[in-house]
Amino acid sequence: MTSKTANGQSDGPSAKRARLDQDGEEESQPSPATLSKVEDLLQPFRLSVEKLREVMSRLRKDIIRGLGKHTHKRAPVKMLPTFVRDTPDGTEKGDFLALDLGGTNFRVLHVRVEEDLQKMVKMDSKVCAIPQEIMLGTGEQLFDHIAVCLAEFLESLELKDQSLPLGFTFSFPCDQKDIDKSILIRWTKGFACSGVEGEDVVRLLREAIKRRGDYDIGSVAMVNDTVGTMMSCGYRDQRCEIGMIVGTGTNACYMEEMKNVKRVEGDEGRMCINTEWGGFGDDGSLRDIQTEFDVTVDKESINPGVHTFEKMISGMYLGEIVRLVLIKLAQDKLLFGGETSEALLTPESFETRYISEIEEEGTGLERAREILTDLGLTVGPGDCEIVHLVCDTLSTRSAQLCGAALAAITNRMRVTRGLERFQTTVGVDGTVYLKHPHYSERLEDTVRLLAPKCDISFLVSEDGSGKGAAMVTAVAQRLAIHSTLLEDRGSK
Repeated sequence: MTSKTANGQSDGPSAKRARLDQDGEEESQPSPATLSKVEDLLQPFRLSVEKLREVMSRLRKDIIRGLGKHTHKRAPVKMLPTFVRDTPDGTEKGDFLALDLGGTNFRVLHVRVEEDLQKMVKMDSKVCAIPQEIMLGTGEQLFDHIAVCLAEFLESLELKDQSLPLGFTFSFPCDQKDIDKSILIRWTKGFACSGVEGEDVVRLLREAIKRRGDYDIGSVAMVNDTVGTMMSCGYRDQRCEIGMIVGTGTNACYMEEMKNVKRVEGDEGRMCINTEWGGFGDDGSLRDIQTEFDVTVDKESINPGVHTFEKMISGMYLGEIVRLVLIKLAQDKLLFGGETSEALLTPESFETRYISEIEEEGTGLERAREILTDLGLTVGPGDCEIVHLVCDTLSTRSAQLCGAALAAITNRMRVTRGLERFQTTVGVDGTVYLKHPHYSERLEDTVRLLAPKCDISFLVSEDGSGKGAAMVTAVAQRLAIHSTLLEDRGSK
């Protein structure tokens, strides 16, 4: 992708009008007059390099606010300390458990880290369902259920006599107080277990295991899924100090200098910070780039005024923005002969995965015709080209905004470390990044354009919430052993 494309200008969709469907027939082109009107409507989605630099600068300021002891509460970007104080160095070894709870199922994993082979092996895993009555019952019932499934898993592997360290990925809003202490702020995703909000979930898990009395676990490390992404990649590439997810939601974490983490005591070393960058713009700082369609999506969401940045980027919302644009184009008689359909008028009927399918080289226009027909629309000459253009424009904006945010982080890391050039790897996960045919290229090109003094590689995560959680625990254990050794030496 050239810098022109990063600028949202002509190197992209409108320069590629003539495409062939699989039968080799050229897709009919929209008329120049129609195309001009469509381009006018899409113009607010096209961000110049100058505007992307402004976005990057605004996030840089919000990062500082989020890290501040007295400015944190009012900051839209929360910059939460994770108490993960290092990335893997390759000496980690041993057997670890990982528990991944974030929906109606949860996973238990046994992971072996082999130092000699420099590899992490997912040995075994088990998926356990959480019945509706437990999701809506008491906290004690929930954690008892988890303890039962964990016991059955350990018994099947003949590991009940060992107290293995456990990495706990708990994907609900929490206030983390330490690596092994995390207070649930509120339930989401259909959970409403009583007696858990405001409580330490690690303590509740330990109490449930103690009630059974037939096995125990070692140290526990609480893990955010973005941190798990960084750590799972960090074992394969020890330059990896950033984790990023662009899927249903979006978030990033990175290793910050401890002297800048004002809410945690100590100046030495680094700590991984969970940015929660989805909230960027919740104070109105992105109002100038929000379109009328973004405003509508926000108003009709379950959390208006919250997660502004995420709603312009992530998979939960991209398809819905496209749907609203297509309705507007039809109402303006620029698409579908001026007609809509009951399906198109139904919220969330245009799935985000359709965007990836429509932008696929070679098959995209034919797939566009299939999708639009399934939505009950009459597809006229040039309509598939216009829908392709809409999808391309929206996914490009998403990738560029994400790239600008990532550039803000990498530039900050370079400056705070006093480096002329900074080399790092970003561990990435998420369906939007992984499944879209051009998303990763657009995002990466935008970062390189906005962070020219940073040499950035990208590495796809392998099971961040499983293997990554185990690796957080492995690193925490390595640091604890190292700390104990230092104390022993000091006492002699």
